Amino acid sequence: MDRDLDPAGPDPTLVPMTGASPRERLEAVLYELRRVVVGQDRLLDRILVSLLARGHVLLEGVPGLAKTLTLETVARVCGGQFSRIQFTPDLVPSDVGGGQVLDRDGGFDTRLGPVFANFVLADEINRAPAKVQSALLEVMAEGHATIAGESHPVPRPFFVLATQNPIESEGVYPLPEAQVDRFAMKLIVGYPTVADEEEIVRRMASDPPAPRRLLDPEQIIELQETADSVFVDHRVRAYAVRLVNATRNPASEGLEHLAPYLDLGGSPRASLALIRGGRALAVIRGRTYVMPEDVHSLFHDVLRHRVVLSYEALAAEVQPDQVLAQIIYAIPQPDVGLGSGRSVASGPSHAGGSP
Repeated sequence: MDRDLDPAGPDPTLVPMTGASPRERLEAVLYELRRVVVGQDRLLDRILVSLLARGHVLLEGVPGLAKTLTLETVARVCGGQFSRIQFTPDLVPSDVGGGQVLDRDGGFDTRLGPVFANFVLADEINRAPAKVQSALLEVMAEGHATIAGESHPVPRPFFVLATQNPIESEGVYPLPEAQVDRFAMKLIVGYPTVADEEEIVRRMASDPPAPRRLLDPEQIIELQETADSVFVDHRVRAYAVRLVNATRNPASEGLEHLAPYLDLGGSPRASLALIRGGRALAVIRGRTYVMPEDVHSLFHDVLRHRVVLSYEALAAEVQPDQVLAQIIYAIPQPDVGLGSGRSVASGPSHAGGSP
């Protein structure tokens, strides 16, 4: 179990970005992340979206695809505290949240666990028993941990990236559906292309690039508040709800043939994640309003871990993304013409349209 409370070093240098718009700051952050993490542009983009939306990410991929490096780099660039928890079968909840230890005077001192950091990597979360998984997911949902009856809030911002290995079947404890639903997104990381892998070897084999610190936690909170103020038109909200409802009741959208493949669809938490993620994506793209294409582009990432396939679908080797692709194709995007020419950098902020 690792805990690095100062990932930027003992005397980090914050690169000044005075006068930069939210979009310019986030573009600079993405550029800095791509200097270190090669060939994972979509992953980096979605991590930034989840961070601005105050969500958490479940990451699925085989070992060696830079999952640890990615989150550590995000922490270094954003100036937050980074913590890594290696989940194993012998882990207990106090190893995550902390507990009380006996001091020399016979009293008890509270010792906070590694979950008390801005950026937490829960490595191979499905290797720990359910009670340990629940301890982490409780902190994710509530923003605090209770130790000996006393509540301790986690630092802000607080972001969890949990990983799981898709090829392991022995010695693992799969996350129950109710716990998986706590993650705003589930991302699938595949192998890099040959060209990207050559670039990885070139950059990392001799002198790995050191990321610069571009933000601090206070600035991240400001960006989160900027995302909160992004306007959401009622037609965009209706589009998001309609997409999620189609996973529960596909016949309502003329998709009766999908009903035998779906046991459970997305909950209202999925609709909220689509809207919050859409707001964050709008900030990254320099807008003060959410467009239907923002919701469209996040649909698979937000829903793939929330739909529960039937035995018939599993027997036919149908994947969640295949079902979701048919839903997103069948439901047209609404025509929403908003704020032509306005941007986060230059236009006024809209306060309405809360989901």
